[in-house]
Amino acid sequence: MNPMRDLSRPTVPDESYVDEIAAQTRARAEQVGAWTSAFSGAPETSAASIAAGLAEAKPELDGLLHTIHSLAETAYDEHESVAAIASLLRDRGIEVETGLFGVETTLRATTGSGQGRTIAILAEYDALPEIGHACGHNLIATSAVGAFLALHSLCQQDPEAVPGTVVLLGTPAEEGHSGKEVMARQGAFDGIDAAIMVHGYGYDCADQVWLGRRLLEVTYTGVAAHASAQPFMGRNALDAANLFYQGLGLIRQQMPPISRLHAVITEGGTRPSIITESATVQCYVRSKFPATLKELSERVEDAAKGAALMTGTGVEVTWDEHPPSLPVRSNSALTQRWAVHEETQGRTPLPGGVLDESIAASTDFGNVSYRIPGIHPLIKTADAEVALHTREFAEASITPAAEGAAHDAGYGLACTALDFLVDDALAAEVAAEFERDGGAVDVENYFN
Repeated sequence: MNPMRDLSRPTVPDESYVDEIAAQTRARAEQVGAWTSAFSGAPETSAASIAAGLAEAKPELDGLLHTIHSLAETAYDEHESVAAIASLLRDRGIEVETGLFGVETTLRATTGSGQGRTIAILAEYDALPEIGHACGHNLIATSAVGAFLALHSLCQQDPEAVPGTVVLLGTPAEEGHSGKEVMARQGAFDGIDAAIMVHGYGYDCADQVWLGRRLLEVTYTGVAAHASAQPFMGRNALDAANLFYQGLGLIRQQMPPISRLHAVITEGGTRPSIITESATVQCYVRSKFPATLKELSERVEDAAKGAALMTGTGVEVTWDEHPPSLPVRSNSALTQRWAVHEETQGRTPLPGGVLDESIAASTDFGNVSYRIPGIHPLIKTADAEVALHTREFAEASITPAAEGAAHDAGYGLACTALDFLVDDALAAEVAAEFERDGGAVDVENYFN
Protein backbone atom coordinates (compact mmCIF):
# COMPACT_ATOMS: atom_id res chain seq x y z
CA MET A 1 0.00 0.00 0.00
CA ASN A 2 1.40 3.38 -0.99
CA PRO A 3 2.05 5.77 1.87
CA MET A 4 -0.22 8.81 2.10
CA ARG A 5 1.20 11.69 0.11
CA ASP A 6 1.70 15.17 1.54
CA LEU A 7 -1.84 16.57 1.29
CA SER A 8 -0.64 20.13 1.81
CA ARG A 9 0.68 20.12 -1.75
CA PRO A 10 -0.89 19.28 -5.11
CA THR A 11 0.37 16.32 -7.07
CA VAL A 12 2.77 17.02 -9.91
CA PRO A 13 1.06 16.49 -13.30
CA ASP A 14 2.50 13.51 -15.12
CA GLU A 15 4.36 14.49 -18.29
CA SER A 16 4.03 11.14 -20.06
CA TYR A 17 1.36 12.36 -22.48
CA VAL A 18 3.29 15.51 -23.33
CA ASP A 19 6.47 13.49 -23.80
CA GLU A 20 4.68 11.02 -26.09
CA ILE A 21 3.21 13.84 -28.19
CA ALA A 22 6.67 15.39 -28.53
CA ALA A 23 8.15 12.07 -29.61
CA GLN A 24 5.44 11.52 -32.20
CA THR A 25 5.89 15.07 -33.47
CA ARG A 26 9.62 14.51 -33.91
CA ALA A 27 8.96 11.27 -35.78
CA ARG A 28 6.46 12.90 -38.14
CA ALA A 29 8.73 15.92 -38.63
CA GLU A 30 11.54 13.65 -39.84
CA GLN A 31 9.31 12.56 -42.72
CA VAL A 32 8.65 16.11 -43.91
CA GLY A 33 10.21 17.02 -47.23
CA ALA A 34 11.04 20.37 -48.76
CA TRP A 35 8.17 22.74 -49.47
CA THR A 36 7.13 23.43 -53.04
CA SER A 37 4.75 25.87 -54.66
CA ALA A 38 3.17 25.82 -58.09
CA PHE A 39 3.58 29.58 -58.31
CA SER A 40 6.66 31.66 -58.96
CA GLY A 41 5.72 34.66 -56.86
CA ALA A 42 7.77 37.85 -56.91
CA PRO A 43 11.20 38.11 -58.54
CA GLU A 44 14.25 37.02 -56.54
CA THR A 45 15.63 40.54 -56.83
CA SER A 46 12.68 41.79 -54.81
CA ALA A 47 13.28 39.16 -52.13
CA ALA A 48 16.90 40.32 -51.93
CA SER A 49 15.75 43.92 -51.49
CA ILE A 50 13.36 42.83 -48.73
CA ALA A 51 16.19 41.07 -46.92
CA ALA A 52 18.35 44.18 -47.22
CA GLY A 53 15.56 46.40 -45.91
CA LEU A 54 15.04 44.18 -42.88
CA ALA A 55 18.77 44.09 -42.16
CA GLU A 56 18.94 47.88 -42.31
CA ALA A 57 15.96 48.23 -39.92
CA LYS A 58 17.06 45.52 -37.48
CA PRO A 59 18.28 47.83 -34.69
CA GLU A 60 14.97 49.69 -34.68
CA LEU A 61 12.97 46.46 -34.86
CA ASP A 62 14.90 44.86 -32.01
CA GLY A 63 14.23 47.99 -29.98
CA LEU A 64 10.52 47.81 -30.79
CA LEU A 65 10.39 44.15 -29.72
CA HIS A 66 11.82 45.03 -26.31
CA THR A 67 9.80 48.23 -25.90
CA ILE A 68 6.43 46.58 -26.48
CA HIS A 69 7.46 43.71 -24.20
CA SER A 70 8.35 46.10 -21.39
CA LEU A 71 5.09 48.03 -21.74
CA ALA A 72 2.95 44.87 -21.47
CA GLU A 73 -0.31 46.73 -22.03
CA THR A 74 -3.50 44.70 -21.85
CA ALA A 75 -6.57 44.71 -24.12
CA TYR A 76 -7.66 48.16 -25.32
CA ASP A 77 -5.01 49.87 -23.16
CA GLU A 78 -2.13 49.52 -25.65
CA HIS A 79 -1.70 53.28 -26.09
CA GLU A 80 2.07 53.44 -25.61
CA SER A 81 2.63 50.34 -27.74
CA VAL A 82 0.71 51.93 -30.60
CA ALA A 83 2.61 55.17 -30.08
CA ALA A 84 5.93 53.31 -30.31
CA ILE A 85 4.96 51.70 -33.61
CA ALA A 86 3.58 54.95 -35.01
CA SER A 87 6.72 56.84 -34.00
CA LEU A 88 8.98 54.34 -35.76
CA LEU A 89 6.92 54.57 -38.95
CA ARG A 90 6.65 58.37 -38.90
CA ASP A 91 10.40 58.69 -38.43
CA ARG A 92 10.64 57.07 -41.86
CA GLY A 93 8.16 59.46 -43.40
CA ILE A 94 5.22 57.04 -43.37
CA GLU A 95 1.74 58.40 -42.69
CA VAL A 96 0.00 56.60 -39.84
CA GLU A 97 -3.61 56.67 -38.69
CA THR A 98 -4.65 55.58 -35.21
CA GLY A 99 -7.92 55.29 -33.34
CA LEU A 100 -9.86 53.87 -36.30
CA PHE A 101 -12.88 51.53 -36.45
CA GLY A 102 -14.23 52.67 -33.10
CA VAL A 103 -11.16 51.51 -31.14
CA GLU A 104 -8.59 53.96 -29.79
CA THR A 105 -5.63 51.58 -30.03
CA THR A 106 -5.89 50.59 -33.69
CA LEU A 107 -3.28 51.58 -36.24
CA ARG A 108 -3.22 51.69 -40.04
CA ALA A 109 -0.56 52.56 -42.62
CA THR A 110 -0.29 51.79 -46.31
CA THR A 111 2.37 51.48 -48.97
CA GLY A 112 2.54 50.31 -52.58
CA SER A 113 1.35 51.61 -55.92
CA GLY A 114 -2.31 51.73 -54.91
CA GLN A 115 -3.28 49.97 -58.14
CA GLY A 116 -4.39 46.33 -58.01
CA ARG A 117 -4.91 43.96 -55.11
CA THR A 118 -4.69 44.78 -51.41
CA ILE A 119 -3.18 42.61 -48.70
CA ALA A 120 -3.09 43.33 -44.97
CA ILE A 121 -0.28 42.39 -42.60
CA LEU A 122 -1.71 42.23 -39.08
CA ALA A 123 0.06 43.32 -35.91
CA GLU A 124 -1.00 42.39 -32.38
CA TYR A 125 0.49 44.05 -29.31
CA ASP A 126 -1.73 43.37 -26.29
CA ALA A 127 -0.36 41.47 -23.30
CA LEU A 128 -1.92 39.23 -20.68
CA PRO A 129 -2.75 40.46 -17.19
CA GLU A 130 -0.03 39.66 -14.64
CA ILE A 131 2.18 37.60 -16.97
CA GLY A 132 2.76 40.17 -19.71
CA HIS A 133 3.72 39.09 -23.22
CA ALA A 134 3.34 35.40 -22.46
CA CYS A 135 1.86 34.93 -25.93
CA GLY A 136 4.61 36.89 -27.65
CA HIS A 137 2.50 39.60 -29.23
CA ASN A 138 5.53 41.88 -29.11
CA LEU A 139 7.05 39.57 -31.71
CA ILE A 140 3.86 39.60 -33.78
CA ALA A 141 3.91 43.39 -33.91
CA THR A 142 7.64 43.58 -34.66
CA SER A 143 7.50 41.07 -37.50
CA ALA A 144 4.53 42.85 -39.08
CA VAL A 145 6.23 46.25 -38.82
CA GLY A 146 9.44 44.80 -40.22
CA ALA A 147 7.64 43.31 -43.20
CA PHE A 148 5.87 46.59 -43.87
CA LEU A 149 9.07 48.64 -43.64
CA ALA A 150 10.87 46.28 -46.03
CA LEU A 151 8.07 46.55 -48.58
CA HIS A 152 7.89 50.31 -48.18
CA SER A 153 11.63 50.57 -48.78
CA LEU A 154 11.30 48.42 -51.90
CA CYS A 155 8.46 50.61 -53.14
CA GLN A 156 10.55 53.73 -52.66
CA GLN A 157 13.37 52.17 -54.68
CA ASP A 158 11.03 50.99 -57.44
CA PRO A 159 7.29 51.81 -57.22
CA GLU A 160 6.51 49.22 -59.89
CA ALA A 161 8.02 46.48 -57.71
CA VAL A 162 5.10 46.67 -55.27
CA PRO A 163 1.91 46.65 -57.34
CA GLY A 164 -1.27 47.01 -55.35
CA THR A 165 -1.47 48.05 -51.72
CA VAL A 166 0.06 46.71 -48.53
CA VAL A 167 -1.83 47.64 -45.36
CA LEU A 168 -0.19 47.44 -41.95
CA LEU A 169 -3.14 46.95 -39.61
CA GLY A 170 -2.65 47.19 -35.86
CA THR A 171 -5.23 44.99 -34.17
CA PRO A 172 -5.60 45.39 -30.39
CA ALA A 173 -7.27 43.23 -27.77
CA GLU A 174 -6.76 39.73 -29.15
CA GLU A 175 -6.50 38.19 -25.69
CA GLY A 176 -10.05 37.27 -24.70
CA HIS A 177 -11.68 40.26 -26.38
CA SER A 178 -11.68 39.44 -30.13
CA GLY A 179 -10.56 42.92 -31.14
CA LYS A 180 -10.33 41.95 -34.81
CA GLU A 181 -14.04 41.13 -34.86
CA VAL A 182 -14.86 44.50 -33.29
CA MET A 183 -12.79 46.16 -36.02
CA ALA A 184 -14.28 44.01 -38.76
CA ARG A 185 -17.80 45.08 -37.86
CA GLN A 186 -16.67 48.67 -38.41
CA GLY A 187 -15.27 47.93 -41.87
CA ALA A 188 -11.59 47.30 -41.08
CA PHE A 189 -11.30 44.52 -43.66
CA ASP A 190 -13.51 46.03 -46.35
CA GLY A 191 -11.60 46.25 -49.64
CA ILE A 192 -8.84 43.91 -48.44
CA ASP A 193 -8.27 40.79 -50.55
CA ALA A 194 -6.17 38.73 -48.11
CA ALA A 195 -4.65 39.00 -44.63
CA ILE A 196 -1.53 37.44 -43.12
CA MET A 197 0.20 37.37 -39.75
CA VAL A 198 2.51 35.12 -37.74
CA HIS A 199 2.56 33.92 -34.13
CA GLY A 200 5.47 32.85 -31.93
CA TYR A 201 5.55 29.23 -30.73
CA GLY A 202 7.77 26.32 -29.77
CA TYR A 203 7.93 25.07 -33.36
CA ASP A 204 8.14 26.42 -36.88
CA CYS A 205 4.75 25.38 -38.22
CA ALA A 206 3.07 26.54 -41.40
CA ASP A 207 -0.43 25.46 -40.39
CA GLN A 208 -1.82 24.38 -37.03
CA VAL A 209 -5.29 23.94 -35.56
CA TRP A 210 -6.82 26.96 -33.83
CA LEU A 211 -10.17 26.42 -32.10
CA GLY A 212 -13.22 28.65 -32.27
CA ARG A 213 -14.22 30.05 -28.90
CA ARG A 214 -17.31 31.45 -27.21
CA LEU A 215 -17.80 32.87 -23.71
CA LEU A 216 -20.92 32.05 -21.73
CA GLU A 217 -22.01 33.58 -18.42
CA VAL A 218 -24.86 31.94 -16.52
CA THR A 219 -26.40 33.66 -13.49
CA TYR A 220 -28.78 31.74 -11.25
CA THR A 221 -31.20 33.54 -8.92
CA GLY A 222 -32.52 31.71 -5.91
CA VAL A 223 -34.43 32.49 -2.72
CA ALA A 224 -32.44 33.23 0.42
CA ALA A 225 -33.40 31.40 3.61
CA HIS A 226 -31.84 30.27 6.87
CA ALA A 227 -29.94 27.13 5.96
CA SER A 228 -30.74 25.44 9.29
CA ALA A 229 -34.05 26.82 10.53
CA GLN A 230 -35.95 27.02 7.21
CA PRO A 231 -33.96 25.55 4.33
CA PHE A 232 -37.22 24.40 2.74
CA MET A 233 -38.15 28.04 2.21
CA GLY A 234 -35.12 28.66 0.01
CA ARG A 235 -34.07 27.95 -3.55
CA ASN A 236 -30.33 27.41 -3.78
CA ALA A 237 -28.59 29.20 -6.64
CA LEU A 238 -25.31 27.51 -5.74
CA ASP A 239 -26.95 24.11 -6.21
CA ALA A 240 -27.92 25.19 -9.72
CA ALA A 241 -24.39 26.41 -10.46
CA ASN A 242 -22.97 23.14 -9.14
CA LEU A 243 -25.36 21.06 -11.26
CA PHE A 244 -24.43 23.05 -14.34
CA TYR A 245 -20.74 22.65 -13.59
CA GLN A 246 -21.19 18.90 -13.19
CA GLY A 247 -23.29 18.81 -16.34
CA LEU A 248 -20.40 20.25 -18.32
CA GLY A 249 -18.28 17.35 -17.10
CA LEU A 250 -20.88 14.88 -18.35
CA ILE A 251 -21.13 16.59 -21.75
CA ARG A 252 -17.39 16.15 -22.23
CA GLN A 253 -17.84 12.39 -22.65
CA GLN A 254 -20.16 12.86 -25.63
CA MET A 255 -18.52 15.70 -27.51
CA PRO A 256 -15.85 15.64 -30.25
CA PRO A 257 -12.38 15.05 -28.80
CA ILE A 258 -11.06 18.34 -30.21
CA SER A 259 -13.79 20.38 -28.49
CA ARG A 260 -13.16 21.96 -25.09
CA LEU A 261 -15.28 23.08 -22.12
CA HIS A 262 -13.85 24.86 -19.09
CA ALA A 263 -15.65 26.86 -16.44
CA VAL A 264 -15.32 28.65 -13.11
CA ILE A 265 -17.93 29.62 -10.51
CA THR A 266 -17.24 33.32 -10.00
CA GLU A 267 -19.99 33.89 -7.44
CA GLY A 268 -21.35 31.24 -5.11
CA GLY A 269 -22.76 32.82 -1.98
CA THR A 270 -21.47 34.61 1.08
CA ARG A 271 -22.25 32.45 4.15
CA PRO A 272 -22.85 28.72 4.62
CA SER A 273 -25.71 29.54 7.01
CA ILE A 274 -27.72 31.22 4.23
CA ILE A 275 -29.21 29.49 1.22
CA THR A 276 -27.36 31.08 -1.70
CA GLU A 277 -29.48 33.66 -3.50
CA SER A 278 -27.21 34.31 -6.48
CA ALA A 279 -24.50 32.30 -8.24
CA THR A 280 -22.63 32.87 -11.49
CA VAL A 281 -20.72 30.51 -13.75
CA GLN A 282 -18.44 31.61 -16.57
CA CYS A 283 -17.67 29.05 -19.27
CA TYR A 284 -15.49 28.85 -22.38
CA VAL A 285 -16.85 26.73 -25.21
CA ARG A 286 -14.33 25.80 -27.92
CA SER A 287 -14.37 23.57 -30.99
CA LYS A 288 -12.45 22.89 -34.19
CA PHE A 289 -15.22 23.74 -36.67
CA PRO A 290 -17.84 26.50 -36.76
CA ALA A 291 -20.67 23.95 -37.01
CA THR A 292 -19.47 21.89 -34.04
CA LEU A 293 -18.97 25.06 -32.01
CA LYS A 294 -22.55 26.09 -32.72
CA GLU A 295 -23.93 22.65 -31.82
CA LEU A 296 -21.90 22.42 -28.62
CA SER A 297 -23.08 25.90 -27.62
CA GLU A 298 -26.68 24.76 -27.88
CA ARG A 299 -26.03 21.72 -25.70
CA VAL A 300 -24.26 23.80 -23.07
CA GLU A 301 -27.15 26.27 -22.96
CA ASP A 302 -29.61 23.39 -22.52
CA ALA A 303 -27.56 22.16 -19.56
CA ALA A 304 -27.54 25.64 -18.02
CA LYS A 305 -31.32 25.90 -18.27
CA GLY A 306 -31.80 22.32 -17.09
CA ALA A 307 -29.97 23.08 -13.86
CA ALA A 308 -32.44 25.89 -13.21
CA LEU A 309 -35.38 23.54 -13.77
CA MET A 310 -33.96 20.99 -11.34
CA THR A 311 -33.43 23.53 -8.57
CA GLY A 312 -36.40 25.85 -9.03
CA THR A 313 -34.12 28.81 -9.58
CA GLY A 314 -34.22 31.58 -12.15
CA VAL A 315 -31.55 31.66 -14.83
CA GLU A 316 -30.07 34.29 -17.13
CA VAL A 317 -27.90 33.03 -19.98
CA THR A 318 -25.59 35.61 -21.57
CA TRP A 319 -23.44 34.70 -24.55
CA ASP A 320 -20.36 36.48 -25.83
CA GLU A 321 -19.68 39.50 -23.67
CA HIS A 322 -16.85 39.86 -26.16
CA PRO A 323 -17.39 38.69 -29.75
CA PRO A 324 -16.89 34.98 -30.38
CA SER A 325 -13.98 33.77 -32.46
CA LEU A 326 -14.19 31.18 -35.20
CA PRO A 327 -11.51 28.56 -35.92
CA VAL A 328 -8.75 29.57 -38.31
CA ARG A 329 -9.28 28.56 -41.94
CA SER A 330 -5.84 28.57 -43.58
CA ASN A 331 -5.27 29.19 -47.27
CA SER A 332 -2.87 26.52 -48.53
CA ALA A 333 -1.66 28.48 -51.58
CA LEU A 334 -0.48 31.32 -49.34
CA THR A 335 0.81 28.84 -46.75
CA GLN A 336 3.07 27.22 -49.34
CA ARG A 337 4.57 30.58 -50.32
CA TRP A 338 5.23 31.40 -46.64
CA ALA A 339 6.94 28.05 -46.06
CA VAL A 340 9.11 28.31 -49.17
CA HIS A 341 10.39 31.70 -48.01
CA GLU A 342 11.02 30.51 -44.45
CA GLU A 343 13.13 27.64 -45.77
CA THR A 344 15.47 30.21 -47.30
CA GLN A 345 15.98 31.52 -43.75
CA GLY A 346 17.10 28.12 -42.50
CA ARG A 347 13.75 27.15 -41.01
CA THR A 348 11.68 24.06 -41.75
CA PRO A 349 8.00 24.90 -41.19
CA LEU A 350 5.97 21.82 -40.33
CA PRO A 351 2.89 21.20 -42.46
CA GLY A 352 -0.53 20.71 -40.95
CA GLY A 353 -1.00 17.40 -39.16
CA VAL A 354 2.53 17.12 -37.80
CA LEU A 355 1.85 18.88 -34.51
CA ASP A 356 -0.77 17.14 -32.41
CA GLU A 357 -4.07 18.99 -32.77
CA SER A 358 -5.07 18.25 -29.17
CA ILE A 359 -2.77 21.08 -28.06
CA ALA A 360 -4.79 23.94 -29.49
CA ALA A 361 -5.74 27.46 -28.45
CA SER A 362 -7.92 30.18 -30.02
CA THR A 363 -7.38 33.45 -31.87
CA ASP A 364 -9.61 36.16 -33.29
CA PHE A 365 -7.75 35.83 -36.60
CA GLY A 366 -10.20 33.01 -37.23
CA ASN A 367 -12.92 35.60 -37.80
CA VAL A 368 -10.75 37.29 -40.42
CA SER A 369 -10.06 34.00 -42.18
CA TYR A 370 -13.78 33.39 -42.73
CA ARG A 371 -14.18 36.82 -44.28
CA ILE A 372 -11.14 36.83 -46.60
CA PRO A 373 -8.30 34.40 -47.40
CA GLY A 374 -5.58 34.35 -44.78
CA ILE A 375 -2.78 32.49 -43.01
CA HIS A 376 -1.64 32.41 -39.38
CA PRO A 377 1.60 30.37 -39.31
CA LEU A 378 3.78 29.82 -36.25
CA ILE A 379 7.48 30.58 -35.86
CA LYS A 380 9.82 29.01 -33.34
CA THR A 381 10.53 31.48 -30.57
CA ALA A 382 11.11 29.19 -27.59
CA ASP A 383 11.97 25.59 -26.82
CA ALA A 384 9.23 23.13 -27.76
CA GLU A 385 8.33 22.39 -24.14
CA VAL A 386 7.66 26.06 -23.33
CA ALA A 387 3.90 26.58 -23.57
CA LEU A 388 2.06 29.74 -24.55
CA HIS A 389 0.55 31.84 -21.75
CA THR A 390 3.33 31.04 -19.30
CA ARG A 391 5.94 33.23 -17.66
CA GLU A 392 8.58 31.13 -19.41
CA PHE A 393 7.19 32.08 -22.82
CA ALA A 394 7.13 35.75 -21.80
CA GLU A 395 10.82 35.48 -20.95
CA ALA A 396 11.52 33.75 -24.27
CA SER A 397 9.85 36.60 -26.16
CA ILE A 398 12.81 38.98 -25.62
CA THR A 399 15.74 36.66 -26.20
CA PRO A 400 18.13 36.80 -29.17
CA ALA A 401 16.14 33.84 -30.54
CA ALA A 402 13.00 35.99 -30.45
CA GLU A 403 14.81 38.80 -32.26
CA GLY A 404 15.88 36.33 -34.92
CA ALA A 405 12.36 34.93 -35.18
CA ALA A 406 10.92 38.42 -35.64
CA HIS A 407 13.43 39.05 -38.44
CA ASP A 408 12.71 35.75 -40.21
CA ALA A 409 8.96 36.19 -39.77
CA GLY A 410 9.15 39.71 -41.20
CA TYR A 411 10.95 38.33 -44.24
CA GLY A 412 8.36 35.62 -44.76
CA LEU A 413 5.44 38.01 -44.36
CA ALA A 414 6.92 40.57 -46.74
CA CYS A 415 7.76 38.03 -49.43
CA THR A 416 4.39 36.29 -49.15
CA ALA A 417 2.54 39.60 -49.37
CA LEU A 418 4.55 40.62 -52.42
CA ASP A 419 3.94 37.23 -54.07
CA PHE A 420 0.20 37.80 -53.72
CA LEU A 421 0.39 41.26 -55.27
CA VAL A 422 2.74 40.33 -58.13
CA ASP A 423 1.61 36.84 -59.16
CA ASP A 424 -1.83 36.90 -60.81
CA ALA A 425 -2.03 33.11 -61.00
CA LEU A 426 -1.28 32.79 -57.30
CA ALA A 427 -3.87 35.40 -56.40
CA ALA A 428 -6.47 33.64 -58.56
CA GLU A 429 -5.79 30.33 -56.81
CA VAL A 430 -5.95 31.98 -53.38
CA ALA A 431 -9.40 33.34 -54.22
CA ALA A 432 -10.57 30.09 -55.82
CA GLU A 433 -9.44 28.01 -52.85
CA PHE A 434 -11.26 30.36 -50.49
CA GLU A 435 -14.48 29.83 -52.47
CA ARG A 436 -13.96 26.05 -52.55
CA ASP A 437 -13.65 26.09 -48.76
CA GLY A 438 -17.05 27.76 -48.44
CA GLY A 439 -16.37 31.39 -49.25
CA ALA A 440 -17.12 34.31 -46.99
CA VAL A 441 -19.26 33.65 -43.92
CA ASP A 442 -21.53 36.10 -42.10
CA VAL A 443 -19.33 35.95 -39.02
CA GLU A 444 -21.19 38.61 -37.06
CA ASN A 445 -24.49 36.74 -37.22
CA TYR A 446 -23.23 33.18 -37.37
CA PHE A 447 -24.47 32.20 -33.90
CA ASN A 448 -27.73 34.16 -34.06
